[in-house]
Amino acid sequence: MKKKRFKAEQIVTILHAAEREGKMAAEVCRMHGISEQTFYRWKKTYSGMQIAEVRRLRQLEQDNGRLMRLLAQRELEIDAMKEVLRKNF
Repeated sequence: MKKKRFKAEQIVTILHAAEREGKMAAEVCRMHGISEQTFYRWKKTYSGMQIAEVRRLRQLEQDNGRLMRLLAQRELEIDAMKEVLRKNF
């Protein structure tokens, strides 16, 4: 997987600076070495968020991933138990 150049906090800072200074998207992209498509994707994802919200979002995504892995493991255990019970009777 490609390494990300910017962290979410940096992205939010770039977007807020672009809004405050009223710069055009092309100018902001040129300053930070990103494409306009990347800028608009960031804007769609992170617009209106503060840095604390981004950190909380990342934490929630990690927790959600962990819970999904636990659920998948539990489902496998249940399926294995059902298979064992079917063979015994």
